[in-house]
Amino acid sequence: MNEWESVLAKREKSWDRVARWAGMEKPGGNEIMDDKEEKMSKSSEATMQDEVREESTSEPATGARTVQQAGEEGGPEIVSPSAAQLEIEQLRGEKEQLLDRLARLQAEFDNARKREQKERADAREYTIGSAVEPFLGVMDNFQLALKSSGTVEQLRGGVELILKQMDEALKGLQVQVVETVGTQFDPRVHEALGSIETTEFPDHQVLEEIRRGYKIREKLLRPALVRIASNSAQVSA
Repeated sequence: MNEWESVLAKREKSWDRVARWAGMEKPGGNEIMDDKEEKMSKSSEATMQDEVREESTSEPATGARTVQQAGEEGGPEIVSPSAAQLEIEQLRGEKEQLLDRLARLQAEFDNARKREQKERADAREYTIGSAVEPFLGVMDNFQLALKSSGTVEQLRGGVELILKQMDEALKGLQVQVVETVGTQFDPRVHEALGSIETTEFPDHQVLEEIRRGYKIREKLLRPALVRIASNSAQVSA
C-alpha cells in the first residue's frame, strides 16, 4: 500500500464514522442514497488526492526548515579552529618566556655564586697577606743572623733585636702577649706545669714563664705555660 492509498483509507474510515453519527447509513435498495454516497465518495477522493499532493510537496521544505531552525536555535556553540589555534600560540609564547626567564635566573645565580666564591678567596688571600707581610722582615733578619760570623754576644744581641721586631709585628695584628711573671695565677690564660716551694712569694704567684701565651684583643689564642709559687705558710694560715 502506497502513501496515497493509506491516506484514502483513513479518510474513508473517518467518513463512515461521520455518516453513522448523522444517520446516513445505506438502507437496502435505496438508490438515491447510493448515488449521493457515490458522489460524496468521489468528491472526497479528489479532495484527498489534492491534499496528499500538497503534503508531499510541502513536507521536504518544512523538514529542511525545521532542521535549519534547530541548528540555528538549539545547536551548541562551535569554536572556530582559528581561535583555538591563537590560544595555543599564546600559551606556547608564555611557556617560552617562562623558560627563558628561568634560564636567565639560573645564569644569574651561577654568576652570583662564582662571584661570592671569588670574593671570599680574595678576602682570605688579603687577610693572609696582611698577616704575613710584617714577618717578612723578621725572616730576612734571621737569615742574616745565620750568615753572620760574629761572636756569641753579637749573635745574642741580634736575636734579641729580631724578637723585638717580632713583637712589634704581632702588635700590628692586635696580638698581645699574656702577662705571666709577677702576676697571680689565672686559669683562664695560664696553664701551670708545676709549682716551686717558697716562702718569699705569695701562694700561686707566677714565678717562671716556660712558653709565652698570646691573645687577640680579648680572645685567647693559646695559654701561657708557667710555674707557680707554693707557699705552705700562707696555706696553713
